[in-house]
Amino acid sequence: MIAGTNVAGDFVELPSQLYEHWLIRPEVLERFARHAETDEPIPGDLLERLIAARNFNQGFASVEYLACAIIDMDLHERAPAEGERLDIDALEAESLARIAMPAEIAPRHRPGHFLHLFAGDGYAAGYYGYLWAEVMDADAFTAFLEAGDVFDTETAARLRETIYAAGGRQDPADAYTAFRGRLPAIDALLEKRGLAPQAANPPTA
Repeated sequence: MIAGTNVAGDFVELPSQLYEHWLIRPEVLERFARHAETDEPIPGDLLERLIAARNFNQGFASVEYLACAIIDMDLHERAPAEGERLDIDALEAESLARIAMPAEIAPRHRPGHFLHLFAGDGYAAGYYGYLWAEVMDADAFTAFLEAGDVFDTETAARLRETIYAAGGRQDPADAYTAFRGRLPAIDALLEKRGLAPQAANPPTA
């Protein structure tokens, strides 16, 4: 009852998504991303371009996702009165107007086919969980970067003990704090998506 995915819904994706950060590391890619004929590892400049391409349209994608998550929450918070027929299209329009949703960005999910909306306890009012898990996994991976080694054994041991081995035996906030020393911060995700403010270029002589 405390193992595997038997944890809070917005915490369950962290352990699996965290592994994805190692995929684009040169230390990992040079082992298997090799030329079929020359066996040369993937060139550094090509890897940089691939990583940069991941940020394409991230502003649009992030806004679109957040809009769907907000509509999901709004629909579950709006309890119709007895005998009332809820106008879901109108509620969706109200939600989008409230957040000043840009007309150029249409939500990818409309209520009629948004299966996460009423899919039982697993997803109902929990669509935000995917993005929140990205906040956590980006922040958690930063612990390895701060250690100066993406394979740092001390950080890995702490991750194993506090997150992977802990399961659902404690509150997720306590588990994450035990690993990171604090609750998740959004900075790493903004940087990963290319949305973090860029430092001004230093003056040249």
